[in-house]
Amino acid sequence: MNILIVEDDKVLSLLLTKMVERLNYQVIGTCVSGHEAITKIKALKPDLILMDIMLEDDIDGVDAMLEIRKKSLTTPVVFITGNSDIYNRERAKKTNYVDYLVKPISFDLLKETIKKVELVL
Repeated sequence: MNILIVEDDKVLSLLLTKMVERLNYQVIGTCVSGHEAITKIKALKPDLILMDIMLEDDIDGVDAMLEIRKKSLTTPVVFITGNSDIYNRERAKKTNYVDYLVKPISFDLLKETIKKVELVL
């Protein structure tokens, strides 16, 4: 499975990359902004997107995924965020996400979540 990581915190991005690789999946790219995420998702066509909500530019992770959905791309997305508030969770529901994980996440939780994605692919 090819995975794109969208995370503006460099340390967390590296940690997620290492966890994904440890699970024997391939990280095909990382990005830190909503604009970059939209561009890379269209170009790389990942099997799964691990998406933070708060990103470096004026497009957050939810808005980036809503834009992707407008392009009829149904790529599964897992939000991994520090935002556990109802407002962002409700906004994220419009993207038809696979899971909404609140940081910090464990290796086992990531493994279990990616297994859910495999069942729908």
